[in-house]
Amino acid sequence: MKNNREIGTEYEIIAADFLEKSGYKILEQNYRNKMGEIDLIAMDEKDLVFIEVKYRKSLSKGDPAEAVNYKKQIRIRNAARGYLYFSHLGEETSCRFDVVAILGQEIRLIRDAF
Repeated sequence: MKNNREIGTEYEIIAADFLEKSGYKILEQNYRNKMGEIDLIAMDEKDLVFIEVKYRKSLSKGDPAEAVNYKKQIRIRNAARGYLYFSHLGEETSCRFDVVAILGQEIRLIRDAF
């Protein structure tokens, strides 16, 4: 039986494939710094995109996108600040935060989610 980390990694790969087919260029997967973790970092045209992937097999625990609550958003933003700093990217870099919500076999992209 797979643990939650293995399941998460599996669905991050599925999300990355989905995003690449949608025109994104994946730069990082499971990026970590001392400020937090980001599931996927990609370029979408001129935007640097920080992406949170959430999977639920059913709605019994709620919609996967609902799991990206305010506290989670702050951790992702802090990790993104760290990425920009450590990558020497300035304030002129156009950034956004997307969520890929996977419910069963359905994949939903929420652009500019927060």
